[in-house]
Amino acid sequence: MKFAHLADCHIGGWREEKLKELGLKSFEEAINICIKENVGFVLISGDLFNSALPGIEIIKRTAEILKRLKENDIDCYIIAGSHDYSSAGKTMLDVLERAGLVENVTKIKDNKLKMTLDKTNTKISGLFGLKGGLEKKYYQDLDFSEIENESGFKIFMFHTALNEFKPKDLENVEGLELNKLPKNFNYYAGGHVHYIYEGNYDKGKVVFPGALFPNNFKELEEFNYGSFYLIDDQLNLKNIRIKLKDILKVKINATTPEQVESELMELKDFEDKIVTIRIEGILESGKVSDIDFKKILNHLKDAYVILRNTNKLKSKEIEDIKIEGNVENLEEDNIKEIISVNFDENFVKNLIELFDREKNEGEKNLDFEDRILNEIRKIIDLEI
Repeated sequence: MKFAHLADCHIGGWREEKLKELGLKSFEEAINICIKENVGFVLISGDLFNSALPGIEIIKRTAEILKRLKENDIDCYIIAGSHDYSSAGKTMLDVLERAGLVENVTKIKDNKLKMTLDKTNTKISGLFGLKGGLEKKYYQDLDFSEIENESGFKIFMFHTALNEFKPKDLENVEGLELNKLPKNFNYYAGGHVHYIYEGNYDKGKVVFPGALFPNNFKELEEFNYGSFYLIDDQLNLKNIRIKLKDILKVKINATTPEQVESELMELKDFEDKIVTIRIEGILESGKVSDIDFKKILNHLKDAYVILRNTNKLKSKEIEDIKIEGNVENLEEDNIKEIISVNFDENFVKNLIELFDREKNEGEKNLDFEDRILNEIRKIIDLEI
């Protein structure tokens, strides 16, 4: 028996139409491989779509791809991820389940998780992921004894970061302690963390397959391609990379607009590739707007798509601007003046510092907002 483990497909997530299309084609390619490999079933550990209400065309094409699994007698088991839910708690996964294309294995009755039995006699259960790591409450409150005591080959699907396995650049992401997962499972099919990871827990393997297609500029730079896993009942793991387009990564330490233009105009071998251009530094002369990106884009017009990141590119004249006085003190005094509350000495400083934070490289807007909200709750000691 062999099965496939996918996660974080985020279908429809890119604004750039060509990359949105590539994300959908990556999902199609993964399903084609599953069919060719004659897997017994497919697991999708959350965030099939990038939003709870994807466009009609995205839904239709996703359904057509999933239908191919059904036509080949391959069942697809799924859990909802943090991106799959609307603010009203609705998810498009319900529509796919009603159509008989997937089965959601998060089944709760009388505060207990239940098992789903596959025709291969594999037993599957799982818990959804929620924004801000709020699914942690379910891990604390639910009774896992019934599924832990089940015999046979068992899989637990989850969509949350595990504190013991978090990469350093995700250390601020809300996570769950490993020992909160139910015990006595053979395979733990993870999602949410867009990193490839293989570990151990209790008697089983814990696996994060990474995103099926890179979800942002940083992920394209770091991972190049998406991936998923093929696993057999002996827990032999095979990571499958989905490579549809080559990537040309360019990083420039800028000194002048002319130098930036010169380096980019000398680029070669970019045809039909995804080109990522990261420009950093402080321009010794001129302004960022002096860089003729129109000319550069015209030179690279035969690339599949061009992405540029200039978040850390600045002009020297801006860096030289000085502000008199202590800005933090000014802000604190103004807030105290406006709000008639007796503040703890460090309260306002902590709040100002929090609101001054910027998004991490590659961090999605929703994840950034969740992170800030969680920090605010800690500052004001609010339990939810």
